[in-house]
Amino acid sequence: MWIHEESIETTAFPARVWELFANVEKWGDWNAGIERIELHGPFANGTQFTMQPPGQDPFISTLVDVRPNEGFVDETVVDGTRVLVDHQLVSLPSGRTKIVYRTEITGPDAAAFGPMVTSDFPDVLAALKRLAER
Repeated sequence: MWIHEESIETTAFPARVWELFANVEKWGDWNAGIERIELHGPFANGTQFTMQPPGQDPFISTLVDVRPNEGFVDETVVDGTRVLVDHQLVSLPSGRTKIVYRTEITGPDAAAFGPMVTSDFPDVLAALKRLAER
């Protein structure tokens, strides 16, 4: 198993960040790793979405644990390798919100997928923070 975690704090309330999470078609506004994305139903457990990174083939992911204003987990399986990304919103005593991306990858290519999947997370989190604080 390959595990990685990135986080950032924001002055935005969890509900504001949740609005950005739930608006899947606009993820490209804060995630440069998305060329095209399409949600195939409501932002709820079991719904799939198709995402295409720039210059790559599209892949299908499934929302497996959607918790309004708290976070969500998406699951992607590619050639027997399972990627889970938990997007968490943690209310801090200071009034700030901590946005956490926790990734767990299992399967034959976990070590190779890990850095590829998570390398842009610091940039994605920074862009998400900027947008949420506007």
